[in-house]
Amino acid sequence: MFVLPVLAGAAAHHGWSWADADQIELKGTIRDIYIGPPHPTLDIETASDGVWRVELGNPRQTERAGFVESSAKVGDEIVAIGNRSQDAGEKRMKAVRITVGGKTYDIYPERIRTN
Repeated sequence: MFVLPVLAGAAAHHGWSWADADQIELKGTIRDIYIGPPHPTLDIETASDGVWRVELGNPRQTERAGFVESSAKVGDEIVAIGNRSQDAGEKRMKAVRITVGGKTYDIYPERIRTN
């Protein structure tokens, strides 16, 4: 009986319905790295807007993009492109592309929009 709410929440979390359709770019410094399920995450401190939580793909997808635990470290500069939360008060983004140390990782290549 208790499994259904967990599954419904997990399905909602893994989709894109919470993210805005427009993409933004964040530039900053990595303050924390988590590589593991359900999604690897990076905490990025920006110069003007504080710390953002940046979600990557699931662990296998992120690894297929070439981003693994040794790809970045706390203190590295990063540029992340992705879709921010529809909740303007939440500093959270689902990244489609990140660039660290001059290397670009396309997490969701089919979703990257360039102007």
